[in-house]
Amino acid sequence: MKFLHILFLLQAPLFLFAQKITVSEPIVLRSDIAYELIGDLGGNTLVFRDKGTSFEVVAFNQQLKESWSKDIELDNRQPKIIGLVAGKAHFTIVYQFREKSHTIIKAHKYGPGANLIDSVSLADLGYMFYNPGFEFVRSEDRSKGLVYFLEKQELVKAYSIDLENLHLKWQAVFQPDDFSYFQNFREIMVDNYGNMTLIMEKNNFRSKRDGHHFEINTYYGASAKLVKYTVPMPDKLTYDAYFTYDHLNDRLIAAGLYSDKNLGRADGYFFLTIPPQNHEQYQLTLQEFDEEFISTLVGKDGDKAKGLAEANIQEAVLRLDGGILLIGERNRTYERRAAGVNRTFYDVSGRFAVDYYYDEVFVISIHPNGETHWKTVLHKKQYSQDDDGMYSSYFLFKTPSNLRFLFNDEIKYENTVSEYVLKGNGVAERNSLLSTENLKLRLRFRDAVQVNAGELIIPSERRNRLKLVRLEYY
Repeated sequence: MKFLHILFLLQAPLFLFAQKITVSEPIVLRSDIAYELIGDLGGNTLVFRDKGTSFEVVAFNQQLKESWSKDIELDNRQPKIIGLVAGKAHFTIVYQFREKSHTIIKAHKYGPGANLIDSVSLADLGYMFYNPGFEFVRSEDRSKGLVYFLEKQELVKAYSIDLENLHLKWQAVFQPDDFSYFQNFREIMVDNYGNMTLIMEKNNFRSKRDGHHFEINTYYGASAKLVKYTVPMPDKLTYDAYFTYDHLNDRLIAAGLYSDKNLGRADGYFFLTIPPQNHEQYQLTLQEFDEEFISTLVGKDGDKAKGLAEANIQEAVLRLDGGILLIGERNRTYERRAAGVNRTFYDVSGRFAVDYYYDEVFVISIHPNGETHWKTVLHKKQYSQDDDGMYSSYFLFKTPSNLRFLFNDEIKYENTVSEYVLKGNGVAERNSLLSTENLKLRLRFRDAVQVNAGELIIPSERRNRLKLVRLEYY
């Protein structure tokens, strides 16, 4: 099997960057429902393939030559994957299956060679006449997982899993007060101890904005104790928000965009920090956008009075001192009738073209006290059609000294890959990494996996063929 090495040198005034690119031969996906990069285990890069009725792990060596593949045996009755989590020396598959009309949640732990190490049935949900829409979240350190689903849009049923020792830590049923999933649900999280936090927002309407607030419900599994409290957002509306847990500083953190009156645009950003054991001492800081930031982000037509539309928060990077880097992106989706379709009569085929736009990324550094440290805009323009935006947006590569935002310059077959290197003072430098011309690559950066501080694996999917691309910095 062939593989390809490419060396690139990028020179800057004080830096010399070199990258090595290794590309594998393709895997033909055929009828695969999904695939997922497990990452590097035991010196191999592992890929999990869900073929609908069967499952397989494929291993690639350091040269990205396929070295082996192995079928994964799950229970026979309608197994469906709920979640997959890779650890340092193993990976765990959480799945559901049917047994005597009962729905069972089960987990398998595998070693680097995809050999079964442990297997445990986590929960028997009994007879269910419908298929639960299970959701799965994992903790920051990947040691805990949480499976949950909503019943009748009112009850939250949750199962906390210790992924290291492979056992069920707790299971519980919650019925929040005055709860409507479509209006109130914001997020469910699990921390490194296996505790669950359910975040809801209430009265996020212009007519009720004076009573708008977040409602936090944290369930501590060891004591079976549910702690509930509210955090007001006085006279503001939540345009978008991102919640995370800062284990180093023992804080629940939230940051996002707020609106004064119109939820169609954001007028500023906020930072919220909550000590869970003393939640009354929460700290909320609101900061209005300034004209310079809006004009840099939107262009010369930007107007502070019109705020920021068509943007969302992608992630938040925790700072060691308790502050954060708030990362957002301008993106939008347009649905339009496909060219050549008869517009006079009702079209039962529903043929519409969907356009995806992923543009500028903005990064806001916020001190622990809520004061703004700096703001930076990273310019890019990405457009695609009818692809769910899978090749758009970026991958955030984290190192101790900087952050690297890697992305496709354009969404097409022959493309240039670029990166922004963002330093701790907010200064960003743009570099061109490689051209995909004649390489038959279409890189899906949003699904990449960082291996260590100098290496990542990126899947490339083109014409039903999957390749792995290893990018190494040195």
